[in-house]
Amino acid sequence: MTSTGLPESLIATLPGSAYTDPGVFAQEQEHIFEAMWFCAVRSADLAGPGAFRTVQVGRESILITRARDRTVRAFFNVCRHRGAKLCTAESGEVKRAFQCPYHAWTYDLTGKLVAAPNLTKMPDVSRTEYGLATVATREWLGYVWVCLAENPPPFDEVVQDVVARLGDTESIEHYGIDDLDIGRRIVYDVRANWKLIVENFMECYHCATIHPELTEVLPEFADGYAAQYYVGHGAEFGADVKGFTVDGSEGLDRIPGVTEEQDRRYYAITVRPQVFINLVPDHVIFHRMYPVAADRTIVECDWLYLKHVVESGKDVSRSVELFDRVNRQDFDACERCQPAMSSRLYAKGGVLVPSEHHIGEFHTFVQERLGAGRRQ
Repeated sequence: MTSTGLPESLIATLPGSAYTDPGVFAQEQEHIFEAMWFCAVRSADLAGPGAFRTVQVGRESILITRARDRTVRAFFNVCRHRGAKLCTAESGEVKRAFQCPYHAWTYDLTGKLVAAPNLTKMPDVSRTEYGLATVATREWLGYVWVCLAENPPPFDEVVQDVVARLGDTESIEHYGIDDLDIGRRIVYDVRANWKLIVENFMECYHCATIHPELTEVLPEFADGYAAQYYVGHGAEFGADVKGFTVDGSEGLDRIPGVTEEQDRRYYAITVRPQVFINLVPDHVIFHRMYPVAADRTIVECDWLYLKHVVESGKDVSRSVELFDRVNRQDFDACERCQPAMSSRLYAKGGVLVPSEHHIGEFHTFVQERLGAGRRQ
């Protein structure tokens, strides 16, 4: 027995309240989602100047658009006049400016205040100072990442999660994710805490139980150890498997940069706090989570393929169906766990077996982020 009273094979999880308490979730919104780099949208969703998407990041609505110089800009989706929500649509396109529907304050694509009723009679009002409040942005892997912090942390913190999993950055660069196209996007509304979803993605102790299609393609997963358990390891396709598809049939055109060592292998990466990246030879599956409540998480999942595969209209359904089934099986499991998080039996939490021990590092990360926030 250890000092915790548990056998040495087991380590404790977070307590049940970490998954149900709105107060804990509010702290996570402030000290995790609003303080770290958050993967918001696919760059291609902002195809041209004036294209926009609104995204919930923590407690804030963020407006992301492409300016006329084709740079990506992000702003708090709040009019500087009386605080009205500037854009209520999830996505769309404007010609030259965003206009508040309340009092018609108007901002150009760089956020500058360009017009308002009687503005010329207020020469002391700075059009820059009263422009939209900006949010830091970065583009990486073909996605726009935003950070709401006044002093954003180095973006290297994001990259280091990939390095910690693969051992270097070159390995992910072989997939050319920036240049892939979206072949399918599915949005899931999961009635579970975001941490349950992360924990599920990080382990494969459940794979033999609930993922029959996945373990047919990746037989080693039936042993209970996820690829993420080992730095640099990719799970190998079964001997008779031709592609990462629901029936193991032939996949699509292989991504040219994928090396021989990476061929016929699957790599999974968790990028904290809300991204999962899945790499296979012919496509990439990219998950983004949007936690909206202690017991609800929106997950947006993109299946990315070579441009000519998407443009030619090739059938991607067999590869999409494999991981769509995996997603639904996983999310169903998380939704079965969520109600028990408020049980008196789970007040002190559960346990992690050896193949799940690496999840303990994720729990430490959450606790340290919240602890640092309380000390500020």
